[in-house]
Amino acid sequence: MNSLVVAVAAFVAFILAYRFYGTFIAEKVLGVDPDRKTPAHEFRDDVDFLPTRREILFGHHFTSIAGAAPIVGPAIAVIWGWVPAILWVVFGAIFMGAVHDLGSLIVSARHKGRSISELTEDLVGPRARTLFLLLTFFALLIVIAVFGLVIAVLFTNYPQSVFPVWMEIPIAIGIGYWIYRGGGNPVVAGIVAIILLYITVVIGVYLPIEIPAFIGGNITLTWVIILLVYAYIASTLPVWVLLQPRDYINSHQLFVGLTLMILGLLIARPEIVAPAINLSAEGAPPFVPFLFITIACGAISGFHSMVSSGTTVKQLNTERDARTIGYGGMMMEGVLATLAILAATAGFASREAWQAHFSSWSAANGLGAKVSAFVDGGVTFVSAIGIPSDIAAGILAVLVVSFAATTLDSATRIQRYIIAELAEDYNLKALTGRHPATIIAVGTAFLLASIDGGRGGLILWPLFGATNQLMAGLALLIISVWLLKLRRPTVYTLIPMAFVLAMTSWAMVVNVRNYLASGNMLLFVLGLGIIALEIWLIYEALVVWNRARPGVALEQAGD
Repeated sequence: MNSLVVAVAAFVAFILAYRFYGTFIAEKVLGVDPDRKTPAHEFRDDVDFLPTRREILFGHHFTSIAGAAPIVGPAIAVIWGWVPAILWVVFGAIFMGAVHDLGSLIVSARHKGRSISELTEDLVGPRARTLFLLLTFFALLIVIAVFGLVIAVLFTNYPQSVFPVWMEIPIAIGIGYWIYRGGGNPVVAGIVAIILLYITVVIGVYLPIEIPAFIGGNITLTWVIILLVYAYIASTLPVWVLLQPRDYINSHQLFVGLTLMILGLLIARPEIVAPAINLSAEGAPPFVPFLFITIACGAISGFHSMVSSGTTVKQLNTERDARTIGYGGMMMEGVLATLAILAATAGFASREAWQAHFSSWSAANGLGAKVSAFVDGGVTFVSAIGIPSDIAAGILAVLVVSFAATTLDSATRIQRYIIAELAEDYNLKALTGRHPATIIAVGTAFLLASIDGGRGGLILWPLFGATNQLMAGLALLIISVWLLKLRRPTVYTLIPMAFVLAMTSWAMVVNVRNYLASGNMLLFVLGLGIIALEIWLIYEALVVWNRARPGVALEQAGD
């Protein structure tokens, strides 16, 4: 099969879905109201709450939800064949992920910008709220610890990315001041920023940076600590200073990178050398249900509900922008995941080269192996348009690291919100402030990461895939309860919810049995605890569902 045919079919599906299904979900199901006052206006403080232009907020939202996950997930999932991977990305993104993201954004906007975890109290009950907050805290703890490690490993493997990634910070701050304090045009600012960024990329290729391991003699731990300090600073600054302009620049960077890859596909039109279906990969877990938790971002991811109801909703200028940001952002992530699949299947020179890389699950599942499958395959596409391969590798490496960094500090900011909400539950007022809550967020991540020289997050990482998808299913459950109370159609959220929860629960049960069989009691106990939380939350929601009556007042659901 030619990769260009697959790409065109997927992209057309995303465009049509955004135009028709996205409009239907926004208007007929969720009842988007352009005239309704958003939390960004109601609680404006210019730190977290700030009405933001649609194109700038789209950049923040998209780069926050994308990260490295829609790249590394598909880069290992293709071991089961490219057909299951592409079908899950296309149909999952259209009918599940985008509905989940847009629904989380609107429900949060109707409840004063509170997180999907916190507003569970209004829609289900106080016990469910605390359980959801604890589950969210656990998931974000793993994300912060592991993504610090991910970036550290990427900096070590791709030293040409170090200079341009760190130079994004002063460029972004300058752009932020130009737009918000100098009245600069965002379009012009974006063009200037992206030119400066790619100048730094070229410099980075010829001046790769490798820092000394000055903390404990461990380069990974050194980078993790530096990155957590950065995450603390970035997540406490007002959003307009760094978060918005940096993500705005990163979104431009991604569009340029995707455009280069697509142009390369048009010129090279490489054949897919990977098998269409491969269900006998050595050492791989069962195709069903593990495909559906291996590819999360790119199809559907619970982390997206944290972003939608965490940072994005606090910057939403008008609900008119919600479809573009919520549904459209997920369609763009589907495009990225599609290109990641093609890079990992059509970017190899031959079937033999592909089989050598994906010879077994253990060989292909390492972080370096997954990223190299994307970068090396992407270089094949980009170099087809005449860009030198070393420059192409630099462009793609910076792209991956930049989005991983965006996920790191967005997750830290969201974790700060979660900690503050939990502190309010237990009347710990001193911990609700911006700095105390952030110190706890990065401090707990450091305690986890510092185990095994910065790699401690990997201890709990096996639980993250299922936990993340469990969050997605529970977010859809909360959205469904909200729709029920408003007497709006629930089938469009209930079917994705049932599918995601079924696949996730199945995978979690298999994993727990494997943990017990291998004697890994830590993961066994934590896995059982997560299953128990899931059952409890579903029970609480079912009680509310059964009690819902046609006469429920609209304001009870936040409408």
